[in-house]
Amino acid sequence: MSVMPQSANLTRIGSRIKIDLDKVQDRISSNLIKKIYSDPRATVTDYKMTDGGGVGLVVKLADGTKNWFFENEIGPS
Repeated sequence: MSVMPQSANLTRIGSRIKIDLDKVQDRISSNLIKKIYSDPRATVTDYKMTDGGGVGLVVKLADGTKNWFFENEIGPS
């Protein structure tokens, strides 16, 4: 049986969140920065395993595109 690390602390799928642009702008494209700047709200749709063994959050932005972020890069909507 495999257990996801920190699974009890993950933001739930379906949660409305806000992406903290200050924490992500150094690692994302300028096009994505513009989208988040115009509307930082998103909905968590899934989880993504990261290289370091952590878990990222897959989110759907207001325009329907999906991207993933680390848990510490988002906050409640």
